[in-house]
Amino acid sequence: MGVYNEQGAALEEPEHRLLLVKQAMGKGGSSRCRGGRQLSRLPPKDVLNDMMFVVGGWTPDDPSCLVEQFCPDYNEWKTAACMVNRRGNVAVGTLDGQIYSVGGEDNVRCYSNVERYNPDTDSWSTDVAPLSSPRSGVCLVAMDGYLYAIGGHDGITAINTVERYDPKMNMWSKQAAMLTRRTRAAAAVLEGHLYVIGGNDGDMALSSVERYNPVDGTWSICAHMLSPRENAGCTVYLGHIYVAGGKDELSLELCAAERFNPDTMRWTPVKRLRSKRDNMSLVVFSGALLAVGGSDGLTTLKTIEVYCHETNSWRHFGSMKSKHPGGRVAVLC
Repeated sequence: MGVYNEQGAALEEPEHRLLLVKQAMGKGGSSRCRGGRQLSRLPPKDVLNDMMFVVGGWTPDDPSCLVEQFCPDYNEWKTAACMVNRRGNVAVGTLDGQIYSVGGEDNVRCYSNVERYNPDTDSWSTDVAPLSSPRSGVCLVAMDGYLYAIGGHDGITAINTVERYDPKMNMWSKQAAMLTRRTRAAAAVLEGHLYVIGGNDGDMALSSVERYNPVDGTWSICAHMLSPRENAGCTVYLGHIYVAGGKDELSLELCAAERFNPDTMRWTPVKRLRSKRDNMSLVVFSGALLAVGGSDGLTTLKTIEVYCHETNSWRHFGSMKSKHPGGRVAVLC
């Protein structure tokens, strides 16, 4: 059993790591996934209950829009049910143990519809209320039992619209608009505040950051990132917001990464990724910070990198089975 590189060749991996993963799964492992062939190693943890999905990925040349699930108990990837509507640049988020895909586009139009994935039945449903208007490049994040759909591009211009989804009412409601129009921005929730980071205002990539306070419904400006970026990966890890990859103001793919400290309200650099990754996902899975997929400007990547905060370093950590151009990763805990 081995880890595979971008070309599909096997990489050497100590067998004891596989044994540790199997021992960690011992009694609490899920048995939902079987039959995957391309493998990836993930760090052992006391109990591996997280589920990681790669959702969507669409271009005119590759309209498959596959969904994959990583199964840590078998160290394998498995193809899951596809979304009902095939589209790229879709926003992906999780709420109450289910995955939501919001907006997006194909080569004809932008979408306002929303789909919801149930991992127990491996099926997508379309009975979710749509956004108020079609848009792609939305960022989606869960906070306080709601989903927030932020910004995006309506096919004509970048927008600053913010909508909140109430799953009990199956309804979106408009919230206070952002201070800046943003599409392809990143978002994260930290210490009760919603941060929206970078993106593009319709003219150029942004380094600006703004923060939403749900108590009084107001936005405020925060410290700018060290460099402008859009389509970046973003997540909260060890009490900091990490941002990596994306494209800069010259539309060049980035491997640079940085993190935000809420105590100092400052951004500081992090070791660069091994590969340039535009339109990538940054997620925490079973306690590990992973950079997944994206494009290096020449090809869509299947590779995954894992970050070690103790050594401030990234290393190659296997691959997905398929390429997902414009797809995003969701983790269910």
